[in-house]
Amino acid sequence: MNPTATIRVTHIGGPTTLIEIGGWRLLSDPTFDAPGRRYAFGWGTSSRKLAGPAVTTSALGRVDAVLLTHDQHGDNLDDAGRALLPSAGTVLTTIPGARRLGGIAEGLAAWSTTTLRAEGRPTLHITATPCRHGPPLSGPIVGDVIGFSLRWEGQRHGVVWISGDTVLFRGLREVAERLRVGIALVHLGGVRFPITGPARYSMTGRDAVELCQAIRPNTVIPVHYEGWKHFRQHRKAIEREFAGAPEDIQRSVRWLPIGVAADIAI
Repeated sequence: MNPTATIRVTHIGGPTTLIEIGGWRLLSDPTFDAPGRRYAFGWGTSSRKLAGPAVTTSALGRVDAVLLTHDQHGDNLDDAGRALLPSAGTVLTTIPGARRLGGIAEGLAAWSTTTLRAEGRPTLHITATPCRHGPPLSGPIVGDVIGFSLRWEGQRHGVVWISGDTVLFRGLREVAERLRVGIALVHLGGVRFPITGPARYSMTGRDAVELCQAIRPNTVIPVHYEGWKHFRQHRKAIEREFAGAPEDIQRSVRWLPIGVAADIAI
């Protein structure tokens, strides 16, 4: 695999994705618990996990860095994922999340950058990007969330961007203004809870189309749309939304088979 031309992406399930770049192995939002359990998300909300990971932690191999968009929800960090964190080389997350994790993580605010270096590998610049995990003014309830932009020398078509759990809001417009995105891993699912009625806590397919019209990525990889009870929009509905998008956006969408590594030009 030429590190300046391709990356390897394995969608393990939910938001959990292994990204391999020139010898680096990066894991997003580790969730490795078995299905069946109900998880409380706070303020009267909860959800049941419906599907387990396609790759176990014992089969995962070395993890150089964990990109943890947030630690406070079990569908982004569960017990087995939490147990994995001390063995990772680096853990990056929100500033409050780093405090809660007790010193094993580095906290990043939106638009702050940290750098990973190792001999024989490309230097990685990892920038936190803004998220809003719900309707306006929901921040104190749902907590802080970030996305991640990955940049290294030799990229031809732009950064790799992980949206994180977010709705469509002004902060994502900033991503379009400040970054040239080559590959976008977009968290979808249109999350809603009975107790909060029509309020949404993640993007729908329609939101994703609008976002892609702004950022124009070469490749769009949908993630975090399945495997949990609280998702209100699954793959078929998202596909219908993308089917009505401009042709270049339709061509950019790539659904990864769960658990199968895919090489993607960057």
